[in-house]
Amino acid sequence: MIKVAMIRLMAALLAGEEIEPRGPIDWALFRPDGTMSLDVRLTLRTHDGALVYMTYGGRWVTPPELRADIADPAKRYDIDPARYYFRTNPLFETGSQEYAWLNDIVCVAAGYLIEGGIAYKVAQVE
Repeated sequence: MIKVAMIRLMAALLAGEEIEPRGPIDWALFRPDGTMSLDVRLTLRTHDGALVYMTYGGRWVTPPELRADIADPAKRYDIDPARYYFRTNPLFETGSQEYAWLNDIVCVAAGYLIEGGIAYKVAQVE
């Protein structure tokens, strides 16, 4: 399991606050072609204490020539994310009135490796 270290969610809508994950559960299926299929579920706590349940599926496609470097903790953070394809489709559920708008949107995200885990750039599909 790789820790989801940071999620910056639609900065303009949430005043740029980071949402910190609590207790992620993720499953990764490694296909014979090297693609990783993702199934992740976690609860987020916002900067003001609201809880948001987040789920996402996705694909992480790493070219064969990068796989050894991605697996190497000393090298993985130096790889330009443009060299691999890491996309997800986050969905949110919350009982918080302030964040209820999250219940009705669809998002896409681009993932990339950072020191200590993974970060995502999340965008709402208009």
